[in-house]
Amino acid sequence: MRPEGVKEIERSIIKTYRKSIWCRFTRAVREYELIQDGDKIAVCISGGKDSMLMAKLFQELKRHGKNNFELVFLVMNPGYRAENRELIRRNAELLEIPLTVFETDIFDIVADVQSSPCYLCARMRRGYLYHNAKALGCNKIALGHHYDDVIETILMSILYGGQIETMMPKLHSLNFEGMQLIRPMYLIREDSIRAWCAHNGLQFIRCACRFTENCESGEKSSRRDEVKALIRQLRGNSEVIEQNIFNSVKNVNLNKVLGYKKDGEAYYFLDDYR
Repeated sequence: MRPEGVKEIERSIIKTYRKSIWCRFTRAVREYELIQDGDKIAVCISGGKDSMLMAKLFQELKRHGKNNFELVFLVMNPGYRAENRELIRRNAELLEIPLTVFETDIFDIVADVQSSPCYLCARMRRGYLYHNAKALGCNKIALGHHYDDVIETILMSILYGGQIETMMPKLHSLNFEGMQLIRPMYLIREDSIRAWCAHNGLQFIRCACRFTENCESGEKSSRRDEVKALIRQLRGNSEVIEQNIFNSVKNVNLNKVLGYKKDGEAYYFLDDYR
């Protein structure tokens, strides 16, 4: 017999957080066509709240919805501290998530990198996930980025990158033929994820990177932190700020921009000016 605790956690997804989490998850799956018949999806788990909830959402979808896809719950250890590895293991056991774990030495490799170690780490992690997922027969990897990540990325690209772009709900891999990346939590607010964790008394790893271990205490800031603070400030003036930021990248008027890029080719407004 399954423990009552995990059944209550699962019921909270379908009932208590049906509107704010479950329906937003299933809407993203439908709207962005994230799952097709015969898919084998590597659900990539970092051990944080977002990816752990994503794993449970996939389990619930398979249990209550379409059952025409396979799941692998993939954990990469880039060099976590022992206590973080143990917390991931305990949470997976509590939530009845069967993990497939593989080891890497990414943290050691980037330890002495002075220029953009976070960028290199992210690239390497993504590559390892694709490689191991493909070796397991998967054709997709699922990442736990949520709505707040999306709108923050839009503002970061404008303010710090001088361009307009965002995280896409799905992408074809450029380096691993036949592989795709999907983001099924694309429409779920981070506050809803936090509320689900608090409701069920769940605690997940927060900042597992050894180079930013003080991030939760506020001792280390980042551009994303700055953008989060900016959005909070703007929200005080308008309740639709976040929705408008999100909608801005799907309501682009090409007649009202100086230029844009598509498939690597740049266009300037004077090209077609009459």
